[in-house]
Amino acid sequence: MAFRILILGGTRDAMTLAEQLLEQPALEPTYSLAGRTRRPLPPALPTRRGGFGGIEGLKQWLMEHDIAAVVDATHPFAAEMSHNAAIACQELDLPLGRLERAPWEPGPDDNWHPVTDLHEAARKATELTRPGDTLWLTTGRTSLPAFEGITGRHLLVRCVDPPDPEPSFENWTLIEDRGPYDLEAERRIITQHNVAALITKNSGGEAAHPKLDAAREAGLPVIIIDRPSLPPATHSFQSPEAVLEWLQQAVRVIEAYQTGSGEL
Repeated sequence: MAFRILILGGTRDAMTLAEQLLEQPALEPTYSLAGRTRRPLPPALPTRRGGFGGIEGLKQWLMEHDIAAVVDATHPFAAEMSHNAAIACQELDLPLGRLERAPWEPGPDDNWHPVTDLHEAARKATELTRPGDTLWLTTGRTSLPAFEGITGRHLLVRCVDPPDPEPSFENWTLIEDRGPYDLEAERRIITQHNVAALITKNSGGEAAHPKLDAAREAGLPVIIIDRPSLPPATHSFQSPEAVLEWLQQAVRVIEAYQTGSGEL
């Protein structure tokens, strides 16, 4: 019998895991996307899109589909989904493996200003810059309303999809782009747009790190938003390979139990 898994996806690491699972016949994964990105990279696995309807809806789906384990490979700031998954798995006594990118850490030459949320980031950006300056926003299209109170600055917004509705900014420019990003290209953005400060989330990973390198080289302040706190998962991993090894071990344990050569 196949070992059924739900993968809560939406990150590049989740896609890597999905590709690895294609070669695992003993595992039967379903890849779930929240649908916030209009042009998500589709995995080759069976995929569902949209929310579950909160904790109770997720629990119902997990029971109906006889899921044996859940992998939370969502974005580090997808706090609601991660919270719902942790509670649902706890209440159903299901193992939950969380694929967590290590957060970025500042080096000695970085000029970082950690903040706790988007609104504090907007206030800090105003404190650190002057009227007429350009602020480079890489916090995602759904976060933009938090910065609508900023006045006298030009907002340079980069996101995968155009915001809908458009934010009520006095003066702004949109860059539609998807990572991974290149250091030389990040340098050009800072130079061509005369960027005075970078605002970003502490997402971790390599794909978006070049903007931090470019900001450091340019001596720019970086307003960086701390990750939200999450309920603990049963297991925590920092690579798709580690998640795969965990799932393979679970299958071996079940097979040994079914053949009478082991115990759960």
